[in-house]
Amino acid sequence: MTPPERPTPERLTISGPEDILGFIPHSLGYWPANSLVAMTMQGKRLGATLRVDLPRLDSGPGLHRFARTVRDYLEADQEADGSLLVLFSNEGWVEGPAVPGAVPSGAPAEGTLAWLLVELEVELALSGRPVRDAWYVGEAFWRNAYCFDPSCCPFPGRSVDEIRDSRLNAEMVFRGSSVGEDPSAEAAARHAEAPADAAVLESEHRWATELVALRGSRSQLAKVLDVWGCVLAAEPGRQLPAGLAGYLRASLRIPHWRDAVLVMSAAGRHAAEQGAEDFGVFDPDSDLPVVSPPLDGLPSAAPFEDAAYPVPGYGDVLLGLAPASPRWDRMRALEVILRQLCAAGEGEGGAASLTGRGWIEWCRGRGSFAHALLDQAIVVHPGYRLAELLSELVSRGTLCGWAGRRDAAWQKFETDAA
Repeated sequence: MTPPERPTPERLTISGPEDILGFIPHSLGYWPANSLVAMTMQGKRLGATLRVDLPRLDSGPGLHRFARTVRDYLEADQEADGSLLVLFSNEGWVEGPAVPGAVPSGAPAEGTLAWLLVELEVELALSGRPVRDAWYVGEAFWRNAYCFDPSCCPFPGRSVDEIRDSRLNAEMVFRGSSVGEDPSAEAAARHAEAPADAAVLESEHRWATELVALRGSRSQLAKVLDVWGCVLAAEPGRQLPAGLAGYLRASLRIPHWRDAVLVMSAAGRHAAEQGAEDFGVFDPDSDLPVVSPPLDGLPSAAPFEDAAYPVPGYGDVLLGLAPASPRWDRMRALEVILRQLCAAGEGEGGAASLTGRGWIEWCRGRGSFAHALLDQAIVVHPGYRLAELLSELVSRGTLCGWAGRRDAAWQKFETDAA
């Protein structure tokens, strides 16, 4: 599910179906294909957005199970009192009498999207979120699923260009929102095209050799968090020197340090350090000195406020169950750094960086992006455990706790429907 950054919401007024359909690619980040997009309604306000792959359309029991799964997902929005459905598919868009989702003689045409729509209508009505409207969107045309009057809904439908040229689409582009490629295709393309950075990888190998002997050091974890704090406080998008980038990638190769960095970004440094204590990862104090890269030109670490007491554990933070609301601004800063680290190359450091990005996307509720990044992490370092665990959660449709609550969810923008 992809609920719309919380700190300073931007309101967008939706006045017609073209605006609703134009909102979807911006909400997801890409134009969906072979997908059901379901949006909850809270009065006249759009709530959560869910995108799932369409099921096979020739299986009645399969369609029923699919509809119940969609219902279960949408029930996470407990304030919803209605829903909107959009079926993105090229099924049925042919010349002749066949119309996508047509209902000849008052009964759904077997083998069309209409069967699926009927199943969804029943399940969502039973859950108290009845379907208020629905549309079919093909490659070139779109049409309302309930309009069969040729005077206002002529076959094959209205041009998809009306969606791309809608007022709301233009407003979101003006505000800086963009629609990218399908995340799976985008991840594969980047993996194929990005050359490895030999200097960063050499630095990573050198630092990893030193850091592995210090993985149980309480003082070294504190130093690692100091370095990450300085980097996250720096100007966004600043290019990291190879020595520092290699150190950061090497630090992520130690699982409890990686988790501490993720937890610190969302819940504060106290939670990061306390969680490591709770897991008993520290060895008795040794005489080994801590190691750190040069931080020339970087600001001092910004204060990472502690979470409210009781301090949340790693598990609660990683699942989005605590704190009540994460620091989305710091998680965004972490994402920018992880993008740089991903671009340096594959291996364990690359997998850790991809997994961190996948976790952030999952926290936002952007399951498609999370799944693509986590799959890519497993490709670059087969068997990477955290990526496998998170990928399983995403595949099961499990929502991050923050994404399931409107008061905590990441918001790209807010919308009002007229």
